[in-house]
Amino acid sequence: MPLFSIIIPVYNRPDEVADLLDSLERQTVRNFEVVLVEDGSTVPCRSQAEAAASRGLDVKYFAKDNEGRSIARNHGMERATGSYFVFFDSDCVIPPSYFETLEAELSAHPLDCFGGPDAAHESFTTTQKAINFAMTSFLTTGGIRGGKMQLEKFVPRTFNMGFSRAVYERVGGFREMFSEDIDMSTRIRRAGFGIGLLRSVPVWHKRRGNLRKFFRQVYVFGMSRITLHLLYPGSLKIVHTFPALFVLGSSALLLLGIFASPWWLLPLALWLTAIFFAALAQSRSLAVALRAVPASCIQLWGYGLGFLKAFFLKVLLRRGRDINEEIRLRKGK
Repeated sequence: MPLFSIIIPVYNRPDEVADLLDSLERQTVRNFEVVLVEDGSTVPCRSQAEAAASRGLDVKYFAKDNEGRSIARNHGMERATGSYFVFFDSDCVIPPSYFETLEAELSAHPLDCFGGPDAAHESFTTTQKAINFAMTSFLTTGGIRGGKMQLEKFVPRTFNMGFSRAVYERVGGFREMFSEDIDMSTRIRRAGFGIGLLRSVPVWHKRRGNLRKFFRQVYVFGMSRITLHLLYPGSLKIVHTFPALFVLGSSALLLLGIFASPWWLLPLALWLTAIFFAALAQSRSLAVALRAVPASCIQLWGYGLGFLKAFFLKVLLRRGRDINEEIRLRKGK
């Protein structure tokens, strides 16, 4: 029986799956099985899974109708045999020592649930590296995604997350919703299990390939934060409001800069300069640093606009998703 079962939901990502499986073949230890769940893809990755299996990787491939990534993960857990379930997104690449380090970490410091940070591999595109900076920098997200500086208690994300079989047996599977990993982590913590950040087990996360898709992604993240607030009253922290405050504050500064005095634009100019030099120091690439500036603006504006829209509709007007639906989700119905 393997120690770890890697659960990977897939939808029309055969090339990315090939890269992910290749990185798993290069692991320094193979104390795992791979459970690949094809969620109704029109461009399946069966051939990539079979090719990896023919080279000796323990891959179990399952194809099912399209029902969403959470249902796909649950489908995989029902068929997994490991003591721990580990979740990666299909657009991740795993460093060679990941599972060797993970086993050592859990042996030295047992955890019920764990997560690790993400980073950009040197082979990624300039845009992917810039987006990775925008998603992980303390200047944009407050370090809530596993950074060295954090303003909120760590919450694992499903691009790099794991928990024990005991957690699954008590808490159950993922709900089909946006920010399902935050919901899952909340349920795990409320069930009395411990959650920890393992900075020594990062993954390389490709993320979105262009800024338009990135905006849509973070916009949905902003809206889902209000859903989580309705599901778990009291879970909304001040750090979650920063992007919305940034949208309101930067809008005010832009208007004042245009109609009153250009000096009102100075705070924005200083923040953008800080973003540029922080990205330059991290990436050592002028191209990435230049791209990180609009990516960081999109990160905050996209999330902030989604948050403000959902707050206005769902909290103030009690419209959008029916509040009763939020309550049904909270009760797991």
